[in-house]
Amino acid sequence: MSERPRTKPPEQRRDELMSAALKLFVDQGVAATTIEQITVGADIAKGTFYLHFSSKEDLLAALRQRFARDLLRRIETAGAIEAEADWRAKLAAWAGAAAAFYLDSTPHHDVLFVETRPRSREGLVDNILVDHLSTLLRDGVNAQAWSADDPRFTAIFLFSGLHGIVDAAARQNRHVHVVRASQSRKIGVRTILEAIGDGKV
Repeated sequence: MSERPRTKPPEQRRDELMSAALKLFVDQGVAATTIEQITVGADIAKGTFYLHFSSKEDLLAALRQRFARDLLRRIETAGAIEAEADWRAKLAAWAGAAAAFYLDSTPHHDVLFVETRPRSREGLVDNILVDHLSTLLRDGVNAQAWSADDPRFTAIFLFSGLHGIVDAAARQNRHVHVVRASQSRKIGVRTILEAIGDGKV
């Protein structure tokens, strides 16, 4: 029988720090959370924190990136289910998965992007989600599924619009009922399809 490793891989330590921090940020706010509380929550020595992050702001940036990656995985999974040539279904899957993820992750989203806004607005228009949507729109144009003179600009416009719809739903009721959540997702899908000339959902 092989011995169990005495230390965890650096990636696992980093992930545990991030998860412990996110829980504390949601429970008590970012400003009130100390690095010592984070390391205690992750059961890691305080000095280990600085092997992975230079500051709390650095940790927040990493959490925002993880949030975006998790959302992209949800979108890719939803899109993979649809038929290769069914562009309308792929776009609807993109919008539905994105809306569902945002609604399911409202506390995490708010603490990462609302309570503590990123220093730069660049991420609003230059991120992996806009990249993915832009590619989908461009591929749909090439397949003559729809028309978009500038797929990148259209992706930014649609992403921002969908984000606004979900934000509005969350503001109306912080604990969004499943039925209302489903309605909001459908609105989001319809809005995107109508914006590129296909109003059928």
